[in-house]
Amino acid sequence: MIRIFTDGASKGNPGPGGYGVVLKYNHHEKELSEGYRLTTNNRMELLAVIRGLQELKLTGIPVTIYSDSKYVVDAIEKGWLWSWQKKGFKDKKNPDLWLRYIPLHLKYRPKFIWVKGHAGHPENERCDELAVAAAEKKVLKVDVGYEGDTK
Repeated sequence: MIRIFTDGASKGNPGPGGYGVVLKYNHHEKELSEGYRLTTNNRMELLAVIRGLQELKLTGIPVTIYSDSKYVVDAIEKGWLWSWQKKGFKDKKNPDLWLRYIPLHLKYRPKFIWVKGHAGHPENERCDELAVAAAEKKVLKVDVGYEGDTK
């Protein structure tokens, strides 16, 4: 089984933000993180899941995603995402990210497990450290989906 642990953070909502991901498969482990100059916590939580899935090289292996985001976990596990999609994401936030997530969901069919944040879960704590550190970098990326194309 492939396990993906994710977390997102923002300093202010909106504000500078980042995500952290820890991927585990057998004895392999990989960490990912990036920081953005203006974004929201929910965007970073969802982007962490997307980036974790994008990093996978194998298919046909069960994938479990651990997240402390009720927004992400409930949207997927309770099926809200599919009704949002049918309605063209009308009045919903982050459609750009949900549209990036959907093909990854269909490819990997991940199971989601909600974990309580800041409760001592080692991988969740590590993801939080990665996300916060990414958000504090001096050079941050532009979250084009949030800020628009600023070029």
